[in-house]
Amino acid sequence: MSKSARNRNARKNVLTQREVPWGGIAFFTVIGVIAVVAIAYAFMQTRSSASAGSASIAGLVQKDGLGREHTTSPVKYDVSPPMGGDHDPTWQNCDARVYDQPLRNENAVHSLEHGAVWITYRPGLDAAQLDRLKTKVAATDYTFLSPYPSLDAPIALTAWGKQVKIQDAGDQRVDAFLRAFVKGPQTPEPGAACNGAKDAA
Repeated sequence: MSKSARNRNARKNVLTQREVPWGGIAFFTVIGVIAVVAIAYAFMQTRSSASAGSASIAGLVQKDGLGREHTTSPVKYDVSPPMGGDHDPTWQNCDARVYDQPLRNENAVHSLEHGAVWITYRPGLDAAQLDRLKTKVAATDYTFLSPYPSLDAPIALTAWGKQVKIQDAGDQRVDAFLRAFVKGPQTPEPGAACNGAKDAA
């Protein structure tokens, strides 16, 4: 091959040679890292704001280390209403439900595991207060309301491992509790169903 032919082939190879686009790779890598950091920061802010909100609820009782086994047998709970523990395999429907009869603890506790807040009231609660609770539940998914005959306060709000007892439905802690704990960070099974199971007391 002549020298001029070799030069033509060399020029052709330079023109057709592919180079790795390092600039583009670096750009998209940086964008990806920024996106991951932003998402992680937003997640942590959400969790910390929920924790901060729960810390400001006066009278909040918290319980850790609760069992989560399924059983069809009655469970003896050490808190009334129970805040968690072993429970029935079937959850109580809790999609903004109002019940006029007491519920079985074991089914209600399963709903707490799914992120629901159970509002209970002592029978004989003033009709205006009861109506206020019903309105609150009707407007809030993952909540359910029922009478609780042995309740030692007029009203109790219960989530998994969290509870506050109050005297009046107008207490601002009702909204604070719902904001903090409806599908809150305490939920063992976030995103689990709140309907399609037990629909009656």
